[in-house]
Amino acid sequence: MEYSEVNRLSRLAAILIQLQTKQIVTASELSQKFQVSKRTIYRDIKALEKAGVPILTEEGKGYTLMDGYKIPPVMFTEKQANALMLAEQLVLKSKDASFVKDYSEAIDKIKSILRYAIKDKVNLLANRTQYNQVLNLERNSNNLSDLQYALTNYNLVNIQYTNKEGTITNRMIEPFALVSAENWYLIAWCRLRKEFRFFRLDRIQSMAIKSENFKPHNMTLQEYFDKYH
Repeated sequence: MEYSEVNRLSRLAAILIQLQTKQIVTASELSQKFQVSKRTIYRDIKALEKAGVPILTEEGKGYTLMDGYKIPPVMFTEKQANALMLAEQLVLKSKDASFVKDYSEAIDKIKSILRYAIKDKVNLLANRTQYNQVLNLERNSNNLSDLQYALTNYNLVNIQYTNKEGTITNRMIEPFALVSAENWYLIAWCRLRKEFRFFRLDRIQSMAIKSENFKPHNMTLQEYFDKYH
């Protein structure tokens, strides 16, 4: 097989990954990413369609995969798999138990699709890079995963919150962003105070995600910091 054919097959696989990971992908994005002309991208999209991939074209927007279409798991290289295992050690330093649990379960799923030769090496690396002081680190919150869900689905959240003075208040909040410093913090619009506030996750005594949605805050995290700090 000639180099140009191998190159094209590699690009087709990469386009599939882009379609799988993004809701909408434009021809301009793909042409810039792979350093080819838009005409080449149009041909690649047609080739994928002929191969049976259900790609929908949204006029004026770009390409998207038909809802529900599943692409077989991507095979990781050995170095990529090793990077994920080392990233797990960083996650284990998190003070939120739900985040650690969800990431560990995701890593287990990734391990299950690795080729046997790589799987053995990855398990060896994981066993040789775990530190007891990290594994046994005290977790002081268990709400991160639920808050990630509420944030991305624009669900209102009701919390019982203890401030630094020890006063407990009931708040209805609109989650906006999550940031990590020494602890995890939630930036949210507080309907009680009628302004954006920082909430330390370990000070949330209880929380309930509501079915009611709020109107998304149309700004980036950087725009928030530029405006309010």
